[in-house]
Amino acid sequence: MNFRSVAAALAASVVLPFSMAQATDLEVTHWWTSGGEAAAVAELAKAFDATGNHWVDGAIAGSGGTARPIMISRITGGDPMGATQFNHGRQAEELVQAGLMRDLTDIAEKEGWKDFIRPAGLLDSCTLDGKIYCVPVNIHSQQWLWLSNAAFEKAGIPVPKNWDEYVAAAPKLEAAGIIPLAVGQQPWQTTLAFQVILVALAGPDAYQKVFGDKDEDFAGGADMAKVFKAAVDARGMSKGSNVQNWNDATTMVITGKAAGQIMGDWAQGEFQVAGQVAGKDYTCLPGLGVNEVIQTGGDAFYFPKLTDPAKTEAQGVLASTMLSPATQVAFNLKKGSLPVRGDVDLNAANDCMKKGLDILAKGKIIPAPDQLMSADSLTQVNDLLVEFFNTPAITAEDLQKRFAAIVASAD
Repeated sequence: MNFRSVAAALAASVVLPFSMAQATDLEVTHWWTSGGEAAAVAELAKAFDATGNHWVDGAIAGSGGTARPIMISRITGGDPMGATQFNHGRQAEELVQAGLMRDLTDIAEKEGWKDFIRPAGLLDSCTLDGKIYCVPVNIHSQQWLWLSNAAFEKAGIPVPKNWDEYVAAAPKLEAAGIIPLAVGQQPWQTTLAFQVILVALAGPDAYQKVFGDKDEDFAGGADMAKVFKAAVDARGMSKGSNVQNWNDATTMVITGKAAGQIMGDWAQGEFQVAGQVAGKDYTCLPGLGVNEVIQTGGDAFYFPKLTDPAKTEAQGVLASTMLSPATQVAFNLKKGSLPVRGDVDLNAANDCMKKGLDILAKGKIIPAPDQLMSADSLTQVNDLLVEFFNTPAITAEDLQKRFAAIVASAD
């Protein structure tokens, strides 16, 4: 295949700085291993392979919490991969400060990333001391409730339109042998559910005060009490949801064993792989049907410094390819996330993705927790909420007091 045919295959409107003589293998590590995630990452690999280089897949089973320590250990231990996934925000901050990550500013400026990456905060999250160190590839929002239409039909009740209706439906769902709320046992899942409830019931400003401003008094105050009461409701509704992985919990919703799941928009990938149709087989409620906002977190790729010039050049090709219009559309349609480019055609988006795009267009956005609070502080929140969801004796008041103490010492 010659250079011109490769460039034509990309159809990406991006000039890629490579030559076929320097094409090489590049290992890419990530934690995308569920059915929907695998379908999405295959689109990135296909686009990169079309440049004449080769994507060597370094998938690490489990969640980001499992994968990140492995990735970090390899980079700090002198065995770096070609590229690695992290979430937007502060997860790779120490690696950047240690001089272990490649500066992508020259590529970003040449290709005008600031002109098309939206919202601007995504690129800001990749920037440290004025230099850009990562490629944001999508916008993932946590703020979704996914509901099985079949489960509510079996229980003889209408699909709820908001959180209060959902909680009220729980007894009839249980009577029909259906678990009201599926929650996996990975620590981040209980934290995610809590954060979504917080934003929905207390509002985006309350979320900012807690995770952004680290306001201990507000976290422990009366305005937040309803959030912790709702967390108790969620804990009760999830009783019997004995699965570990988030996608196993999603499968419970797909099969009607559970009525719903609070999960990020990446759950859409699992519904798509199962052949389910938004609006027909399942219902999505952004912001739990209460506060419709989009969290502007998501996934980004960092590029550890390498000594092999050919692999270094391939890193630049991959960075460009990930942000090309064609790749952005193909990847995000499979992933269930929103593209970071504001200039691509998404007519093929399903009903739920269109809801997300509409909310984004209205500017109803909030930053991800990783953009506001350090990884160590978020780990403390994770640990507390895992304990809470597994210990019925912990009351709403106990949870609020302990949570406020973490907020007080957070950085």
